[in-house]
Amino acid sequence: MLCFVVLNVAVAQENQPNQYFGIAIGGVIFAGAYGAGAVCGGCFNPAVALGLDISHFSHFNPKWSPLYALCQLIGGALAAGVFRFVRSSNFTDAKEEPTESVMFLSEFLGTYMLVLTVGLNVLAKSPAAGYSIASSLMSMIYALSSVSGAHFNPAVTLAVLLSGRAPDMTLERAAGYVGAQLTAGKLASMTYVFVYSDQSTSSTSLGPGAHYGLVAVGVVEVAFTFLLCFIVLSVAVSPRTMSTSKYGFCIGACVTVGGNAGGPISGGAFNPAVALGLATTGSFEHIIVMILTYWGFQFVGGALAVLLFRVTHAADVDNGDNELTKADIEVNEPLKPVV
Repeated sequence: MLCFVVLNVAVAQENQPNQYFGIAIGGVIFAGAYGAGAVCGGCFNPAVALGLDISHFSHFNPKWSPLYALCQLIGGALAAGVFRFVRSSNFTDAKEEPTESVMFLSEFLGTYMLVLTVGLNVLAKSPAAGYSIASSLMSMIYALSSVSGAHFNPAVTLAVLLSGRAPDMTLERAAGYVGAQLTAGKLASMTYVFVYSDQSTSSTSLGPGAHYGLVAVGVVEVAFTFLLCFIVLSVAVSPRTMSTSKYGFCIGACVTVGGNAGGPISGGAFNPAVALGLATTGSFEHIIVMILTYWGFQFVGGALAVLLFRVTHAADVDNGDNELTKADIEVNEPLKPVV
């Protein structure tokens, strides 16, 4: 993830120049340190691994830093290979738009890393899970937004589709996005269950927190999925209020807010792919009921976000009901209410 984000925010031609490369790269460290730190120490760098070995010279065990370095180099090589596929236009003279297969891969990668970060934080009982998960989302958004839009969430894809402000988001493409996201969520859950295979993974069960019921879960999941989808539409879709540098931070912050405020109540999923990934324990019937219940709350939150967005951002559409583009709107023009 670290090498992949570096390549996308600091090397990829489509993202140059930008002012977010530093926070995107740093976000990977924050995400991985709290998510995977309990498992491996969270080095992610051969120099760090060697430095830690040397700093404990009295207990120096030379087998660990070479092994860590080998794993890290493999990770870097995989990142380079995937980067060449996702950004194939960077290696040819022709500047082509990403194909749908590349877009689906982008959604798969971002969702996989997000759900993996969620599961590792939960199983490690991380004291900063909300910040770690938000950092993972932010970094992958900055890395892949120019490829697929970086939804990484079926509720967000639904909101973008229903908003009517993304002409390229057809029903067929949206279905492909959702399929990639849900597949990634399930594979990510299988990954962190494997990592913790010698320990209980019951803490990743999907359902209300202690002393809470489904009504409380519904309020939290609808409210914060609504917040997440509304912010995405506002900072990444609307030509009047979109941000070219802070959008990833704003979207990630929704996860921090929702995770800290609603995590003890509902688990803080706010994403059907995350809900699917967290549903790892319990009877089959219980898992299916919980998944469908959470999905219902989350899709309602996304739909409500669209309704409010179409009211608050009605000025994005001219009197002829044609969508305005960024070029149609002066940057410093104040947002005027539509009468």
